[in-house]
Amino acid sequence: MTRFLVALLVVAAVVVGCGDSQQRIIRADGSTTLFPMTASVAGEFRRQRSDVQLTVGSSGTGGGFRKFAAGETDISNASRPISASEIEAVAAKGVEFIELPIAYDGVTVIINPHNDWVDHLTVAELNALYKPGSEVTLWSQLRAGWPDEEITIYGQSENHGTFDYFTEAINGKAKATRSDYTAVEPSMMVLGVARDKYAIGYLGIAYYLESKDQVKAAPIDGGSGPVSPSEETVMSGTYAPLARPVFIYVNAKSAERADVKDFVRFYLTGSDATIRKVGFVPLPPTASQAALQHFESGRTGSIFQRGVHSSVGMTVEQLMDRAAEAETQ
Repeated sequence: MTRFLVALLVVAAVVVGCGDSQQRIIRADGSTTLFPMTASVAGEFRRQRSDVQLTVGSSGTGGGFRKFAAGETDISNASRPISASEIEAVAAKGVEFIELPIAYDGVTVIINPHNDWVDHLTVAELNALYKPGSEVTLWSQLRAGWPDEEITIYGQSENHGTFDYFTEAINGKAKATRSDYTAVEPSMMVLGVARDKYAIGYLGIAYYLESKDQVKAAPIDGGSGPVSPSEETVMSGTYAPLARPVFIYVNAKSAERADVKDFVRFYLTGSDATIRKVGFVPLPPTASQAALQHFESGRTGSIFQRGVHSSVGMTVEQLMDRAAEAETQ
């Protein structure tokens, strides 16, 4: 059974397991990438707190923020920081939020196991393939000596934070990409790449680790030599520029409830083993403590979107330092 299906079963158990109509329900939705992690953490939390009911959905980062703005959820999972337009949409509905980095992820470029010519890919090669208006259609156009075969190009839809991050990191602007690629969910991307020797795609590291027997990861050269995605390279930031923080956004009104407070505290301080189990990298202790202090203080708004510089390629510690500097201004 795949971890994705296990996560689905966890959600079903969490939803059905509590029949007390007087219970408060914690509702989370958003990033497909974060779905297995939040669902698994919710399952672990409920083993300690059977009195709390949780539901976890996977509408994508953008779809999750729309539900969050409408007041339909208490927590929005996001594989990128909230955008300026989403901040405006949330504010227009009178919803305030607390922004919390929760873990680290590495966007993984996947290829077929029988692909024996790609030893690594450079950022420039990925840009040549995925940039708007790209005319690259053959592997031989990316690097001399590679097969004169058509590339089957997979990517993610515009509703996903992974799409936003990948396009910004590789093409210099979020959502900037060629239009003639096949947009699919991560599970379908794995199947597509696994069946096609000439295919390529990208997804969160958790989905790759779950599917290592079907696809393989291409090391990425961000300027300092090829680096493969792993907990160590993601944590250190050497897997550049595709290492990234992932977030939860907590409705400030919901955060006043004891059940929501307890769940968020558990997510930040008691779930490292679960986070690792589903393929993400837990925050360093200093960063998780800083996030916890941020939550306990109830500070609202997006710290990570205040600066004028992109967060692409920055470590969690660097991002938290930037956040701390922003709060003193």
